Amino acid sequence: MQAADRLRERLSQVLDPELGASIVELGMVGEIEVSDRRAVVHVSLTTVGCPLRSQIERDVKEAALSLDDIDTIDLVMGVLDAEAKAALMKRARTFAQANAPSTSIPTQTPVLMIASGKGGVGKSSITANLAVALAASGRCVGVLDADIWGFSLSRLLGIHGDVTAIDGKMQPLERSVGAGAIKLLSMGLLADEDQALMWRGLMVQKAVAQFIEDADWSGIDYLLIDTPPGTGDIAMTLARLLPQMGQLVVTTPTVAAQRVAARAADFARKSNIRVLGVIENMSGFTCTCGERHNVFGEGGGRSLSEELHVPLLAEIELNAAIGEGGDHGEPVVLAESDDGVFHQLAQRIVDDVAPPFGAVGCSARMLDSIAKAVASSAQTS
Repeated sequence: MQAADRLRERLSQVLDPELGASIVELGMVGEIEVSDRRAVVHVSLTTVGCPLRSQIERDVKEAALSLDDIDTIDLVMGVLDAEAKAALMKRARTFAQANAPSTSIPTQTPVLMIASGKGGVGKSSITANLAVALAASGRCVGVLDADIWGFSLSRLLGIHGDVTAIDGKMQPLERSVGAGAIKLLSMGLLADEDQALMWRGLMVQKAVAQFIEDADWSGIDYLLIDTPPGTGDIAMTLARLLPQMGQLVVTTPTVAAQRVAARAADFARKSNIRVLGVIENMSGFTCTCGERHNVFGEGGGRSLSEELHVPLLAEIELNAAIGEGGDHGEPVVLAESDDGVFHQLAQRIVDDVAPPFGAVGCSARMLDSIAKAVASSAQTS
């Protein structure tokens, strides 16, 4: 084996400190030359100002100098181009998901990440009402408020109290809804509602990881995760911890919101997260006279769903009752008829988008259809 090959093999043991994968496997090591016991190694980083540059340089030098036939090493540091960086992130996320830590959430449990590219589109209200609608159908629904800075689900769902731990696991607070239940974890249960959390980077990632790894989510049929706007640390942490996670993209009809939401979907796909569908919120307003007004334009959700080749799952109109219900911890879906928009959205999730474990096969669906047909026949006879 040539000296350069031996050195590349040794460098495969050097890990990117943040991504936890080999810098060779990630494509960060370029040309290697070894001559007269002197090595020249080209290493490319993801960004010019990478905070981990010094550590990577030190680890590469130590690995090279551990070989008997190398006395000196020169590092030529560079930056990955856009194509190489995209390939690196795909490898890193695939590696992270393949080595995801074990949690109390079974891999068969559908995990739905409710996401958007920007704030103010109503993600949290949709998360709360969808959770209640799923619970009303007899399911146990876990809800994780991963918006560490902008937590609101405790108020929206009317769930308050102190989080306790049993055997080192945080116990989500519960609320019964019809034949089902909601289990909630949120910073709103751990911090004062008016308290600003001055957290960044690793602290935020650790908090989200603890909500997943150090919590008892056993027994849930679904896990809904309300995420902060954008494609930052929290979304990347969730992608690593929950490889079964799928994304529901929330947008408003405006072109601006639609384009930002498209970026959130692009992030999901680059992170190996399935984009399951689009939800358009604030679709329009119907006044008491029956006339409809498209306050924020129209067609944004449908256009985005066609662009992403995923279904448009719901168009939710502007409704003052949604905000009022959230303010009082009584989601509007509690007073909604069975054919209301949130119940329809929940049914579409169950039937088509993310069937609960045990009802994903053709036989299970057929039996469910037979049961519904028998119940309908009994009511009409």
